[in-house]
Amino acid sequence: MPAKKKPAQRRIFLLDTNVLMHDPTCIFRFEEHDIFIPMIVLEELDAGKKGVSEAARNVRQVSRFLDELMANSSKQQIDRGLELPVAKGMNGGKKPPTGRLFFQTKQLTTGLPDTLPGHGADNAILAHTVALQREHPRARVTLVSKDINLRIKAAIIGVHAEDYNSDKTIEDADLLFTGHEELPANFWERAGRNLESWQEQGRAFYRVRGKLVADWAPNQFVYQTGEHGIEAIVRRLEGDSAVLEVARDFRRERHGVWGINARNREQNFALNLLLDPEIDFVTILGPAGTGKTLLTLAAGLAQTLETNRFNEIIMTRVTIPLGEDIGFLPGTEEEKMEPWMGALMDNLEVLTQSQEGGSWGRAATNDLLRNRIKIRSLNFMRGRTFLNRYIILDEAQNLTPKQMKAIVTRAGPGTKLVCLGNIAQIDTPYLSETTSGLTYVVNRFRGWPHYGHITLMRGERSRLADVASETL
Repeated sequence: MPAKKKPAQRRIFLLDTNVLMHDPTCIFRFEEHDIFIPMIVLEELDAGKKGVSEAARNVRQVSRFLDELMANSSKQQIDRGLELPVAKGMNGGKKPPTGRLFFQTKQLTTGLPDTLPGHGADNAILAHTVALQREHPRARVTLVSKDINLRIKAAIIGVHAEDYNSDKTIEDADLLFTGHEELPANFWERAGRNLESWQEQGRAFYRVRGKLVADWAPNQFVYQTGEHGIEAIVRRLEGDSAVLEVARDFRRERHGVWGINARNREQNFALNLLLDPEIDFVTILGPAGTGKTLLTLAAGLAQTLETNRFNEIIMTRVTIPLGEDIGFLPGTEEEKMEPWMGALMDNLEVLTQSQEGGSWGRAATNDLLRNRIKIRSLNFMRGRTFLNRYIILDEAQNLTPKQMKAIVTRAGPGTKLVCLGNIAQIDTPYLSETTSGLTYVVNRFRGWPHYGHITLMRGERSRLADVASETL
C-alpha cells in the first residue's frame, strides 16, 4: 500500500508596501498561498496615492484591485479571507488557486526585541510578521519586501524574508539573448548533404538543417571565424531548417554609413539590423563606448537624408540625473531636453566633421540636421502616433516594463524604433537587470520576424576609456 502523501505546509506571505507599489498585480501571483496585508501598509498606500508618478499610479491600481475584491463582502467574509482569482497568463491553465487575502482585523500581540528602537513603519511590519508567526506556528510566514535593509533586519531577528521575484522576466541577466552565436568548428561538415545555396537579388542564401537550428531565432546572427568563416543572419525558420542570408560587411571603407564604418563584428551586425527595411524594432545593449548611439544615429541619417525612407529622426531618453538634480530648466520642450542630449550632440559632431566645405559647409549641414532631428520628452508620449519616423530611445534600461510598452505602442506605419541601453547602469529605484523594461522587451520580442537584437561587446571609444572600463 503506497504511503500517504504528506500535505504541503501552509504558507503566508506578508506584503510590504513597496511590493504593491512596484507591481499592482502582485496580489494575484501567489497561487495557492495566503497573503496578509497589515493596516500600516494600507496607511502607507493611502499616503502615496497622490501624484502622476509611476508609483502613485500603481498605488491607485492596487486600491482599485482591493476594492473589487472586497465588493459586497461582509465582515465575516473579510475575517475568513477573500478568495484570490488568478492573474491573466498565470497558473498555465492548471487548477484554480486556493489562496486567500487577509487584512489585519485585530490588534496583534507583538514582541520585537529591544535591539530595534523606534516605531517606524518598517519595524511595525516586522512586528506584524513576528505576531503572525506566533499566531500560526504550523505555517511558514514570509515577509516579502523590495527593501534590502528591511530584509537584513528581518534576518537578524529570525524572520524569514524574501525579495519579490515574480516580476523577473529572466532568472539571470547572463542568460539574456545576445543576438549572435558562434557556429561550431565542424558546422560545414555537419550541414553536409542537406546544405542548399542560391543567389537572390545579388545576395547569397543558405538553407541548413539539423538540431542546431532549434535554438535559433529570426534575425539572429550566426558566425564562424577562420579561413572558411561566415557571418550570416537567420532570415526564416521552417521546422528543422533555417534560411541564412550572408550579412553585409560595413567594415570596408566603400560600404560606410554616413562616413562611419563598423570596427568589429558586433557593430557590423548592428548596422545590418539598423539598415534593414524589414526590421521595425531593434534593441542594442552594450557598455559605455561600444558605439550604440553613433551607429544608430549614422544609420538614421543615412535613411532619412539619403534614401528618404523616414521623414525625421526623433530622439528621446529617460531624464534621470547622474548626481544631484540642478532643478527646473528654462525654455521649450526641446530646449529643456537639450542638456540631456549631450550624447546626441557629441555624436553629431563626429558625423559632421568629415563633411566637405569647411566651417560654412559644416554649419549648413548642422542646420539641415537640426531640422530633421527632433528632441522629445517621454513625458508627453502618451496618446501620440509616429508615422514614418526613426525613433531613438536612449538609456532604455531605466524604463519599467509598463513604460516600455507605452513607448513601443506609439509606433505607427513606416516607423522604426531603436532602443539603446546598458542594463549594468540602472538608476531607477526597484529596477534591476532582470526586471528592467529593456530586458523585458528583449525576452518578449525574441522570435518576432520584424525584431532584431544585438549585444555589443568591445569598447571603441578610446584607449583611455577601454582601460577605465576594465580597471576602475
